Amino acid sequence: MPRKRAVIQPKGVEVSLFNAGNENDALISLADIAKYKNPEAPADIIKNWMRSRSTIEYLGLWEQMYNTKFNNSACTELLTVSGSNSFVLSPKKWIEETNAIGIVSKAGRYGGTYARTDIAFEFAMWVSAEFRLYLIKDYQQPKEKESDAQKLEWDVRRELAKVNYKIHTDAVKENFIPEQLTKSQVAFKYATETWLCLE
Repeated sequence: MPRKRAVIQPKGVEVSLFNAGNENDALISLADIAKYKNPEAPADIIKNWMRSRSTIEYLGLWEQMYNTKFNNSACTELLTVSGSNSFVLSPKKWIEETNAIGIVSKAGRYGGTYARTDIAFEFAMWVSAEFRLYLIKDYQQPKEKESDAQKLEWDVRRELAKVNYKIHTDAVKENFIPEQLTKSQVAFKYATETWLCLE
């Protein structure tokens, strides 16, 4: 089960973000996105989106790009029957038949339907173009704040390194350079001692 990472609120709708295995990628709750359109039956919204031929094509292409174990022939079979009145495709069926990794579906109390960001944004576009824009904007804000914090941390480390370097070089000048050396000997000794102090 993915671990919850954050909650964003595009257009006042709570959308949960979950860890997807690494810090650079997230799973976004499709059920939360679907609640923007229909709070009472979000699962039906997801199934309606998934039964579309263009959705299956998109999901299939995404899986081909990122999933070496994707069952492309099962995807082709689903494409063949898509569009008929009796065709229904749930996230669980998609995952089981194609070995998909872009959508995660778990049952139970802490379950739900989640998707990688590319897929979630595509679903949000199908739900509402306006909602998708708000979703992307709100999704990027924590990442921008995190990036700013990392930049600040790097700037602080850089300034500390500059101060430490000055302390080291002043200490070498005062304590390790004898006065009777020539200019070239001083330069060599200074460079050697400074390097040894910094190691």
